[in-house]
Amino acid sequence: MQSIREIQLAPYNIEWEKEFTQEADTLTNVISAQILEVHHIGSTAVPGLSAKPIIDLLIVVKDIKKVDTYNQKMEQLGYETKGENGIKDRRYFQKGGNERTHHVHIYEKGHPEINRHIWFRDYLRARPDAAKEYETLKRELAHRYRFEPEKYVENKTNFIHKIDQLALKWRKG
Repeated sequence: MQSIREIQLAPYNIEWEKEFTQEADTLTNVISAQILEVHHIGSTAVPGLSAKPIIDLLIVVKDIKKVDTYNQKMEQLGYETKGENGIKDRRYFQKGGNERTHHVHIYEKGHPEINRHIWFRDYLRARPDAAKEYETLKRELAHRYRFEPEKYVENKTNFIHKIDQLALKWRKG
């Protein structure tokens, strides 16, 4: 029987940046021939923001199709291969089973999701008021949907789209 994932937010932890750096170094060694950039994204990349303690890495590669040749190496590192997992031309990996520790999102250079993730993160870093609003929403949803991770994610969607739009305007100056 598979255990149910519980949504638990943790206060911001400065160690998350070190965990990102360590994992980025490990993954760079595995996928070095393809990697162009590695970014820390998601809530653990925003200082001061409470988050599920899962490190999200965004990796930009030269050729997304060649990433599939690394699936076995990723599995040896403890990652579960999820393919596109709902986003065209992405490769997604997760580590830790129901006690997730890392999510890896891999895109080919030029994919629109790259800038969306980075701009979302940067906007929250630059706008503590927006980060606080996001944290308040996440806390409310984590309480309401503690054992329903899909509903937790689904109910953040409108806010995320709002921040995406604000971040796009902000980036354009």
